[in-house]
Amino acid sequence: MSNANSKQLINSGEMLPLMEAFYTIQGEGFHTGKAAYFIRIGGCDVGCHWCDVKESWDEKLHPPTLVSTIVNGAKKHANTVVVTGGEPLMWNLDFLTKNLHLNNIKTHIETSGAYKISGFWDWICLSPKKTKLPLKEIYKKANELKIIVHNKSDFEFAEKQALLVSENCELFLQPEWSKRDKMTPQIVAYVMKHPTWKISLQTHKYLNIP
Repeated sequence: MSNANSKQLINSGEMLPLMEAFYTIQGEGFHTGKAAYFIRIGGCDVGCHWCDVKESWDEKLHPPTLVSTIVNGAKKHANTVVVTGGEPLMWNLDFLTKNLHLNNIKTHIETSGAYKISGFWDWICLSPKKTKLPLKEIYKKANELKIIVHNKSDFEFAEKQALLVSENCELFLQPEWSKRDKMTPQIVAYVMKHPTWKISLQTHKYLNIP
């Protein structure tokens, strides 16, 4: 396939720079413990210094893959797909989510919200980053707000972000993995004092699964 054809298909959302796809247990947030098929799309310019998948940042490292191939992989495993990255909203996700829904697969996304929403979602997990804040439009659509806590200032950031989401949005604080020993006790104390929040842990890392 020529580069021109690939570019056209990427623009239409019929191809995506797939980094990896795998069937596992959702490790974080509201849906922790549920089986899901993860689709990790390459490309991100948000630039979190603590990101644990920095190899996802450069989309050129991840070959454009036909959405039909991605959907066929998902159909073999799960009734729920989690689209993540990188930053998946850098790409047009309408075609992907439409075809997942045609196969009775629920669609979840994990996003920083820094790009315009595309796709049709059963669950939106918004995880804002200070380096590139979400667009205004996504806040009221978020089902879940997940703030990564790297230091004490992130509690204040979390409260400011919580003011922008809907009253039905689930609120989570999650320790950044490399700071978990220091920050987890602080998060426990904070949630006990502010019970509108819940604790999210990266349970997949404790379980040693993807």
